[in-house]
Amino acid sequence: MRLDDFDNDIEVGDQRGQGGGFGFGGGGGGGGLLLGLLPFVFSRFGCGGVAVLLAVLIFFGGGLPRLSVGGGAPDAGPVASPPPAGSGQGGAAAACRVDAASKSACDAFSSANRTWRTLFRQAGERYDPPSLQFYGGSGRSGCGAAQAAMGPFYCPGDQGIYLDTSFFDELANRFGAKGDFAADYVIAHEFGHHIQNLLGTSDKVQRAQARASEREGNALSVRLELQADCYAGVWGAANRDRLDPGDIEEGLTAANAIGDDTLQREAQGRVVPDSFTHGSSADRMKWLKRGLDTGDPGKCDTFSEGI
Repeated sequence: MRLDDFDNDIEVGDQRGQGGGFGFGGGGGGGGLLLGLLPFVFSRFGCGGVAVLLAVLIFFGGGLPRLSVGGGAPDAGPVASPPPAGSGQGGAAAACRVDAASKSACDAFSSANRTWRTLFRQAGERYDPPSLQFYGGSGRSGCGAAQAAMGPFYCPGDQGIYLDTSFFDELANRFGAKGDFAADYVIAHEFGHHIQNLLGTSDKVQRAQARASEREGNALSVRLELQADCYAGVWGAANRDRLDPGDIEEGLTAANAIGDDTLQREAQGRVVPDSFTHGSSADRMKWLKRGLDTGDPGKCDTFSEGI
């Protein structure tokens, strides 16, 4: 995909090389491990999943472990992390030029930012941009720990898209999803979660999940993720004149590779549809293509249509 260089007014933070992440004291190693999973659980299962995880911590650990940032003295409880060093508008150049993967990520992020800013303006809606936060292996976010095993994720607490660029190597080498548009699709998907946050969709889903059964909560999560796939396609459609031959196929290959059924089959040899939280490979490709074909966010209503 032929993208312009990133805009210097995007907000970019860089935690790579800081050896950060969260340290846990007081509650023991098990509590720290579980609390470190909070961002993953939140992004996959919403508030209901977080409530279950916190209940486990309290029941088995006698309370929440105390939290310290950067190996310092334990605090009285979890706190939102401050903006990473080097972040802020106008400070993107250094973080974005660390390597080719960083540059490509910033270019795609900046393109998505321009696209959605325009779409919101045309709809008469207020638009607030997210930030892009790089980390390496482990880091911190407004939702808790950031760990490479979680993959890219969006944190509504600080409106940040968190990315360990080594994920793109795994996407290409482990899942066979090669090409620049495969990586661009992943960033555009996380950007889609920011759009859901701005529109209030994420809050509605989280409230519904708090009242739902596990199966129903998973189904709501699937619909949220598929909508983010469709929003990623809307971005691609808005920049269709910049697509190279084969780009769409690269994106669809990536969507197929990270479908719940494909991942479950690889990991455990069987598929459990009721446990899906992101959607099947077929559904992820369907909704990405819906966005690409229509270019219309209004056609991304995964909550009223059958999946």
